[in-house]
Amino acid sequence: QVQLVESGGGLVQAGGSLRLSCAASGRTFGSYAMGWFRQAPGKERDVVATISWSGGSTYYADSVKGRFTISRDNAKNTVFLQMNSLKPEDTAVYYCAATPGTYYSALYYAKGSKYDYWGQGTQVTVSS
Repeated sequence: QVQLVESGGGLVQAGGSLRLSCAASGRTFGSYAMGWFRQAPGKERDVVATISWSGGSTYYADSVKGRFTISRDNAKNTVFLQMNSLKPEDTAVYYCAATPGTYYSALYYAKGSKYDYWGQGTQVTVSS
């Protein structure tokens, strides 16, 4: 079992920055692919970014490319999402997700259904 706890959400003005963190329990964190997803009111959950078990491969949704950066620290069992140049359309609940996997495919891990574990979510609100 893996437990995920997100933090770092909040209210920020457009153009501002936030850094989300996701702390994971478990001794095998380093063998898990990780992802950040978000869900806005009335919309489906969408992938934001994913990262391979080693951190060597990443994927970003087109809507966040060049503005968001996903990273991980396996020694601290933590994955991060640095969000810059935030826009009102980035407003959503952001979820961290994890699944075992040492083979990384960007298309595969962009699907939420491929993840076994989810955090409770953290709200990000961007005001205009």
